[in-house]
Amino acid sequence: MNEDLLERFRGAGRGRRQQPVLDVWIQPQQLNLRVREYISDASRPVDGGAWLRRPEIPTASEILDTDVSSATSSDIVEIATNKPVGPWDSKESYLSAHYELLREDAVRPLREAVSQVRITPSATEDAFNGTIGIYEKVHICAITCSSRGLAVRATFSLHRTGKKILWEQSKRLITGSLVVLTPAEDMFQKTAIVATVAARPLEGLAMNPPELDLFIARAEEMELDPAKEFVMVEERSGFYEADRHTLLALQHMMREPFPLSENLVKARREVLPPQYVVENPVYDLTSVLRNNKHETYENVHILQAWPSQPSSDLDASQIAALHHILARKLAIVQGPPGTGKTFVSVQAIKIMLANRKHNDPPIIIACQTNHAVDQILRHIAAFEPDFARLGGRSKDVDVIKPRTLHKLREMAESQTPLAGSLYPMSRKKMKEVEKELALLLSPLKPSKTPMDFRLLEQLGVLTAKQSDSLEHGASKWVQDALSNTAEARTSPFTVWLGKNLVPVPVRQQAEEFGFEFEEADLAFEQLRELEAENVTKDDEDYETLSGSTYTLADNFTGRKVAGVTNDKVKAALKEQDMWKISEMLRPAVYRHLQREMKSRILVEARDKVLKYNKLAVDRRAGTWERDETILKHQHIIGMTTTGLSKYRGLLHALQPKIVLIEEAAETLEAPVTVACLPSVQHLILVGDHKQLRPHTHVKSHEDKPYYLNISLFERMVNNQVEFDSLAKQRRMIPEIRRILQPIYGDLIKDHPSVLNPANRPDVPGMGGVNSYFFTHQWNEARDEHMSAYNQSEADMIVGFVEYLYFNGTDTKDITVLTFYNGQRKRILSALMSKGHLRVSGCRFNVVTVDSYQGEENQVVLLSLVRSNKNGQIGFLGIDNRVCVALSRAKCGFYLFGNGMLLYQNKTWRKVIEIMAGKKLKHERPQLEPMRLGEQLPLKCRNHNETVVIKSADDFEGLHGGCQLKCKDKLPCGHGCDLNCHPFSHEMFQCGQVCGKQLPCGHGLCEQRCGQLCVCKTCSKPRPIMANITGQPGHLPFDGQERLSQHSRGTSNSDSWKSFAKEEHERYSLAAAAPAPPLREVEYTTQLLDITNDEAVVEHVSLLTVADVKECGKGKARAKDFQFGLDGSRSKTPSEDSSEEAGVSSNGLGERKSYEEVVTLTPRGAVPGHGQFEKEDWSQRESLLD
Repeated sequence: MNEDLLERFRGAGRGRRQQPVLDVWIQPQQLNLRVREYISDASRPVDGGAWLRRPEIPTASEILDTDVSSATSSDIVEIATNKPVGPWDSKESYLSAHYELLREDAVRPLREAVSQVRITPSATEDAFNGTIGIYEKVHICAITCSSRGLAVRATFSLHRTGKKILWEQSKRLITGSLVVLTPAEDMFQKTAIVATVAARPLEGLAMNPPELDLFIARAEEMELDPAKEFVMVEERSGFYEADRHTLLALQHMMREPFPLSENLVKARREVLPPQYVVENPVYDLTSVLRNNKHETYENVHILQAWPSQPSSDLDASQIAALHHILARKLAIVQGPPGTGKTFVSVQAIKIMLANRKHNDPPIIIACQTNHAVDQILRHIAAFEPDFARLGGRSKDVDVIKPRTLHKLREMAESQTPLAGSLYPMSRKKMKEVEKELALLLSPLKPSKTPMDFRLLEQLGVLTAKQSDSLEHGASKWVQDALSNTAEARTSPFTVWLGKNLVPVPVRQQAEEFGFEFEEADLAFEQLRELEAENVTKDDEDYETLSGSTYTLADNFTGRKVAGVTNDKVKAALKEQDMWKISEMLRPAVYRHLQREMKSRILVEARDKVLKYNKLAVDRRAGTWERDETILKHQHIIGMTTTGLSKYRGLLHALQPKIVLIEEAAETLEAPVTVACLPSVQHLILVGDHKQLRPHTHVKSHEDKPYYLNISLFERMVNNQVEFDSLAKQRRMIPEIRRILQPIYGDLIKDHPSVLNPANRPDVPGMGGVNSYFFTHQWNEARDEHMSAYNQSEADMIVGFVEYLYFNGTDTKDITVLTFYNGQRKRILSALMSKGHLRVSGCRFNVVTVDSYQGEENQVVLLSLVRSNKNGQIGFLGIDNRVCVALSRAKCGFYLFGNGMLLYQNKTWRKVIEIMAGKKLKHERPQLEPMRLGEQLPLKCRNHNETVVIKSADDFEGLHGGCQLKCKDKLPCGHGCDLNCHPFSHEMFQCGQVCGKQLPCGHGLCEQRCGQLCVCKTCSKPRPIMANITGQPGHLPFDGQERLSQHSRGTSNSDSWKSFAKEEHERYSLAAAAPAPPLREVEYTTQLLDITNDEAVVEHVSLLTVADVKECGKGKARAKDFQFGLDGSRSKTPSEDSSEEAGVSSNGLGERKSYEEVVTLTPRGAVPGHGQFEKEDWSQRESLLD
């Protein structure tokens, strides 16, 4: 989002009202039956192809058949192709094609993963380059009866991963992932059980062995035997949950009218107005447009020409786009980078809200990402408080979180129960089925006794005579044994088997492989983005599955006996007197009885699971019925495009007329198509098809003949359906905007704001060179994941980031972009290794191009990576990605790559020619500066010298200036031994030896400048209970915030030792290297936390992290943790100097005054040189009261 637009959102239009009182919710609510009608319609037969009868979750045959084209199974169909240009034959041909394409794109990666594992069943994950997750020794250990359905809990081994897993930062087994299980002895030869990850509780995954919850796709495939061992496989690049709801919605659309089909299906170029506008075409536009005659815009006929020359924050192209949005039922607005797409969308929403009728349904707003949804809702919240957020986990606790559906439910808890709702009835029935299931599975719960022989009789596993024989026996010694053994009275099997009855060994042992931790494969926020739409607070917490959990376990079994066949066991069971069965056969007979018992329990359990899961669907419908009574009072509802499908039944009940989709050109066509509910009269698509296209799981689906990555937005533009374009960009300085000419031609113009140097200042240290292409011929390489990287180029960029920072550009204002994740990792790692940058708390923005659409920054460095003799440029040959990469910078843009290689590409040839000074059409005849070369030109601000950089080595010894020595004196009196630098000496940490005469006469101080002067002969340094202020020439402590964050609620010594070591490392790095400016923060006593009337107060000095005291009511307990910066523990005052410190031996004592405490100063401490300041202590005394 262009930051210059943010102010334009604030304060415009209607003032923000107070949060409305939800008094309407305490009134009796009328039940809306549309939700249950929508759900019941899904099972209604409809004319059409086989695709309409395909199940929600892929079948085993669909997963096991690897050759779609030669498949004979009815579960496999040949996929259709997309039609980027031209009309479709019919509604069904259009919907079925997108269904088949989307389903195959979602399922094929997992099918191929299973095929590879089947071919090499014993292979580890390394054999598949980390694309397949393989988990062995999978055992069912429990079931959970949740509101979303019945889940099984499984334990598993990570042996085949070859790594320890950081689950918080891992994409493995995220909620909603599709997995396939197979019996360990089968390994996908005949059997596959498809499941989805129901929840991944981090505390469960952190266990050894780890646990997680699974929804088995089909009740008839449910497994409950804890003795069975499975292998589980996932394909790590796919995420079926994102497509699952869309597939269901496409099927449902065949059962309902399809508005806008004349444009979407038949590709009609002319677009008519929305019906609601035709009926009421006169609008008040004064919330957005105005001039000297205010009334001019109070009554405007939307379908006619608008009054001219309005006074507003919109330029002419934005006003034209706004007119187009309001007057077309399919409104398509293209916005090149920085032209204000979101701003125009918000202005359109503002006008619609200003003209809404009392009973109008909510306007639906959807975006591709949760971040974008929250962003646009924040703008809308400035003038419209009645909005709701569906799905996602927003970090905006002030604006967005209070408006989530979960919070709105809490606000409406006092509402009158909704009469006739499915919710209470289905919930009650689910509890009844759960009780039945718990009783049925009771033989499988952990127990100290063997099987119940009477239960075996009830299940038909034993006959009545066999059961009676076990209980009564044939001889007196058996009766005596039964009467003398307490356990045997409840289970004759104990005596019947004797020593052949053995406990079942633990299925999963804790494992220690000695592996290294797996590298995080997704940034934390990206991971949460994937999970956010699956299970949210709207339903259940995404990390846990609430509900009753029932543990399953085998307790005892018969000892294994060699040579006993099934035929012998079956023959033995023909004997009605169990005591006449040979003792040698009894263990095998017992094991057979166990299997039979489980088998018969499983048959009945599967029926109950099927019933339970159907009731869960009714319960969800009942929840939506309640939600409808809340959401119908909102004016705006925001969600992601995935949410359009997930909540489609709820949206159907709300009967929306208007749907606006941002980032529409980055979204697959199917998720946008399903937004066309029968009630929709107005669909607004805002985006830019020149930028990133939608993502597909299978790369071949992007190309001819499938074209799955062609969005609905782009297809409509390709078919010349009416659309409008924004023209004035407010982001880039002109010399950066020029680089986009090969992609946009002359369509983009500069807004006056980007011509003003006050808005777009030159990049410091670059002498006015605000864009440059540094070309080289350093060879690329490949990492273990086959991602390209270029180490020399990475080193060059890291050196340049450091140079820019020394010249005053904050690292938060610098973004390093790259097309390859392998390069991103290397650049980020190198930056993090720069100690003096880390000391300063620098934040580094190093991201891939694909994750940066819609973002911008002051300075952007683009790492192009590719450099080879084969002429291969990979992602760099895709214009949509190139467009995003070239258009993120506001003030400075610097490219690093092999210009000779890229010159072979048509688009890059034009870019390189422009940077080499080529004049563009319509430009004034002037010589454009050369912005291309094998030397990066820098400008020393102190000496006005040009410094050329040919490689990363040239940055060595360069501290932001030139190679001349500084020679200036520091405030401490030492000379500056750095090369020329632009940052102030007052911000420089002197690292030289102090060298001052000690007052005790024992020579010169040997401490580093900035440390406390201490005579090693007189005294050893120890903790000082006082405050040290940063003196000129002394290292200022910048860790107060870190200390506060670290210590809040912390009271253990190991934790403080860790913090002390971290601070020591920071100090050492800062003292040993030229340091950037640090905040001058004095060493203070901090009040960090107050709990139960006690305050935690920290005293920090350069020597120690010391004197951690819990202070309350003027008393101090001697619970002190003191550590030197080397991490060693010193004695606490209670151990060493309790009387001197004024702390009694029982841990309580009066707090001493400044004069008394200052006597703790070691002999040899020099007043005035890192001294203890009396006034500082007195100012802090009030904190302890």
